[in-house]
Amino acid sequence: MRTLAFLLAILCHAVALAQSAPPLDSQRIERLTAAHGTWNDAGTVFKVSVPRDDLAATLAGTRMPPGLGLTSWAAFERGPEGAVAMGDIVLVEAQINPVLDAALDAGLEVTALHNHFLWDQPRIFFLHIAGHGGEEALAASVGKVLARERVTRGTPAPVPPALEGAITPAVAGLEQVLGAKAQTAGGAVKFVWERKTSAHGVELGAAMGVNTWAAFAGSDSAAVVDGDFAVAEAELQTVLKALRRGGLQIAAIHSHMAMETPRVLFVHYLGTGPAADGTPATPDP
Repeated sequence: MRTLAFLLAILCHAVALAQSAPPLDSQRIERLTAAHGTWNDAGTVFKVSVPRDDLAATLAGTRMPPGLGLTSWAAFERGPEGAVAMGDIVLVEAQINPVLDAALDAGLEVTALHNHFLWDQPRIFFLHIAGHGGEEALAASVGKVLARERVTRGTPAPVPPALEGAITPAVAGLEQVLGAKAQTAGGAVKFVWERKTSAHGVELGAAMGVNTWAAFAGSDSAAVVDGDFAVAEAELQTVLKALRRGGLQIAAIHSHMAMETPRVLFVHYLGTGPAADGTPATPDP
C-alpha cells in the first residue's frame, strides 16, 4: 500500500506540473511558420494551416476547394521536451522530394508519404511529418518545410533521362555491387533481402512480403531501378536520408500490414542511371 500511495503521489505531481506548464506561444508559432493558426476547444493544441488554394486540382472532374482535403497543417502541443508537433503537407509530384529533404534537413521525422484520393488531377500526395523538442526550434523547423513547399509551387515534374534500348543489365556486376544473388524474370534483374516479423501467431518473412527488394531494367549504362525497403520504425529516418543522399527518389512511405510485431514500414523508391556504379542520375528539382 505504501508503494501504491507513493506512485499515486508521483502521478499527481506529474499531472500538476503538466497543468502548470506555460501555454504554447501561439504568436511565435505563427511567426516562425508563416501560417495562421487556431486553438482546439480545450486550448491545449495550436494548429497552423496552409490551404493549397493555388492548386487547380479536380476530383472526378470537379474542382477541388481546399476544404476537400487540400490543406497543409501542423499541430503543436506542450510536451516534456517543450513541444510535440505533427503535420501533413499537401504536395504535387514535383514537390515531394524537395519538401521531404527540407523536413529531414530541419531535423523533423518523415513518417508517411502516400495519396489520399483516386481520380485526382494532378495527382496529390501527402507528406506526414512529426517532431519533438524546444517549441521555438520545432516551429522554425516546420516553417522551413512550409517555406520549401511554397517556393516549389509550379515546379514542373522532373523528366528522367530517356533509356535507350531494353537490354537487361549485366547480372554479374549488380551481384558484385549488392553482394546478393540475382533473380531474373520478366525482363528485369531483381534482388531480395528477407526481413522478419510476426502476426497472428505466425512468423512472416520474404515469401509473405516482408522483404527489401530492388529491380533493375534497361541496360548497363542506362537503367531504371525501383524497389522497396522494409524497415523497423527506428530505421526509417536513416534509410530515407541514405536514399536521398544517393540521389534516389522517394515515392511512398507506408505500412503493408496490421497487427505485426515488430512493426514494419515500407519505403518505395526509384531512380535512373548506370546500373552498377552506385551513381543514380535521376534529376532532382
